Amino acid sequence: MVALDALGFVFVAGLVTALATGVGALPFFFFDSISDRGNVALWGFASGIMLAASLFGLVDEGLAEGTPAEIGIGMFAGIALVILAHDVLVDAEIDPREYEEADFKKLVLILGVLTVHSFPEGIAVGVSFADLGLEGGTQLLGFTVPLLAVFMTLAISIHNVPEGTAISIPLRAMGVSKWKMVWWAVFSSLPQPIGAVVAFAFVRYAREFLPYGFGFAAGAMIYLVLSEFIPEALDTGRDLPGGGKAVLAGGIALGVLLMVPLTVI
Repeated sequence: MVALDALGFVFVAGLVTALATGVGALPFFFFDSISDRGNVALWGFASGIMLAASLFGLVDEGLAEGTPAEIGIGMFAGIALVILAHDVLVDAEIDPREYEEADFKKLVLILGVLTVHSFPEGIAVGVSFADLGLEGGTQLLGFTVPLLAVFMTLAISIHNVPEGTAISIPLRAMGVSKWKMVWWAVFSSLPQPIGAVVAFAFVRYAREFLPYGFGFAAGAMIYLVLSEFIPEALDTGRDLPGGGKAVLAGGIALGVLLMVPLTVI
């Protein structure tokens, strides 16, 4: 039986990552807009963080817990689930402009789409807390927290900030109020604390599936970067010199370079 206080702690960690998305709306309290170049750089930065967190955090830890085959199976499952979920959901690509105009049924669909996008990040946080309370971590609020969990919570939180900015840009164009932009940004990541709790409870009950869990989260996040984040950045930067590829590459490199030092926390 997983202790309720441990579940609550993991939920709070997932909630922190969700709240970080709201930080991405704060620049609009001071600026009216963000240029395409800046937007492409932000998408690249978020992509670099996700790739670094997946490879240097989840895959590396997974290999310490299991075999490459187990990690590979988990990654395949993560990719397959994201693809399947996209196929099942109608109109899976939701523009943030639709948040404001949606009725209840549309909001349910939107939340489903957001779950496909942000649930894997919650799973990444949840599996990283598998060793919560065991030796080898750092003391935080009365819990012994695995260093990997600190890394993943920081990584997903930092990654969510530019995601929140990207969500806020079309809302700003609609004249949506600043605080409502913050709310919608946070709303887009609400599945993360739920995913964190579900994943944490599962790997604590079934420890032998932990390597698959690491692979699952890594595969889903890498797939989202390659299939959605980078194409979105290239589409946004199509009118920039070189199609914005240099700006995108710079953002990715910056995100990776920011995360790599955190692997030695």
